[in-house]
Amino acid sequence: MRIFAVLFAIVLVIAGYFLFVFNWSYSEGERAGWIQKFSSKGWLCKTWEGELAMVSMPGSMSEKFFFTVWDDATAEQINKVMGKRVSLHYEEKVGIPTSCFGETRYYVTKINVVEEIPLAPGVVVPTPQAPAAPSPQ
Repeated sequence: MRIFAVLFAIVLVIAGYFLFVFNWSYSEGERAGWIQKFSSKGWLCKTWEGELAMVSMPGSMSEKFFFTVWDDATAEQINKVMGKRVSLHYEEKVGIPTSCFGETRYYVTKINVVEEIPLAPGVVVPTPQAPAAPSPQ
């Protein structure tokens, strides 16, 4: 009977650890840039893995932000906006065992298309809009 109690306690501790790790975020935030790579990867556990190119100033070297997406609906939204400037909302998860749940610590949960491109603090170039049709006179 003691063996079953010990085994049950071990299973309970492991389940509690997984619940904690998957539901708790070490940090969360936003990153903006252009998605330059996005694919479904994995032998057994398929996840969406991506790469966001972030440029702080025109002409400067881009920094890459590697991320993972679990949700297929979010992955579909990302595929639709490839080539456009986007803002990704992510959660950083620490302590997830194995790479079966994703190759990075950053899990994207939302995506927004960015309509304006800031050139420098205070300088913004709005996205051009179609001209209005002339009113009949």
